Amino acid sequence: MKQETKEKLDYFVEKYNNSTFIKPDPIGLVHRFSEQKDIEIFGLIIATLSWGNRKSIIKSGENLLKIMDNEPFKFVKNFNENELNLLNDFKHRTFNAFDLQFFILRLQKIYKRFGSLEELFAPDFKKNKNSFEAIVNFRKEFLGEHHEIRTKKHVANPIKGSAAKRINMFLRWMVRKDDKGVDFGIWNKISPSKLSCPLDIHSGRSAREFNLLKREQNDWKAVEELDISLRKLDYKDPVKYDFALFGMGIESKEF
Repeated sequence: MKQETKEKLDYFVEKYNNSTFIKPDPIGLVHRFSEQKDIEIFGLIIATLSWGNRKSIIKSGENLLKIMDNEPFKFVKNFNENELNLLNDFKHRTFNAFDLQFFILRLQKIYKRFGSLEELFAPDFKKNKNSFEAIVNFRKEFLGEHHEIRTKKHVANPIKGSAAKRINMFLRWMVRKDDKGVDFGIWNKISPSKLSCPLDIHSGRSAREFNLLKREQNDWKAVEELDISLRKLDYKDPVKYDFALFGMGIESKEF
């Protein structure tokens, strides 16, 4: 890895990994909360909704916060199936009220069983080198034995090749720790060194421009290839380079 490449990427990490990144990004909505369970729950849902124009994502997130009365954990904890009417007007692209109800009810069961999302993800990270198994087992637990076909498309499946961009982004938010104020770093049982980069069309294009990634498809194999390259740059905190790759990729356009 050329030192020039690392220096350039480090420069862009500093440029984008700061508080100015928060307001125009969906993560800004999550920063309204200070309690771990509120951050986890709303973080997971807004990450799931994060495809399309960022202004549209933020608008949908604002609508969801109104439904939840700005108390995500309390809303999830007390929600019951007879309250579906509360969700009737919610829709973000193909994610509708039925999907939202399923997410809320499954989160309710997960918190009853595990106490937090960290406790669900952490064991698989301890046993493996990256996020693959943790995401696979999260998906299995989250969907449960009975789920609608339409809803499972909203939970990434790396077994079928998905890059799992949104879940890896959520994991970055929860695990990474620094003094920049963007990522939350509220989980202590997962090492940032094992995180995988949230790969999409923008970060993928930047990664190829810097010769960090050769594979043309933005799939799980590409994630693993990019993981290797980023760990050569910083083995303790490889996904900090997501700020550089993603930031450069959208500098002149919305994702």
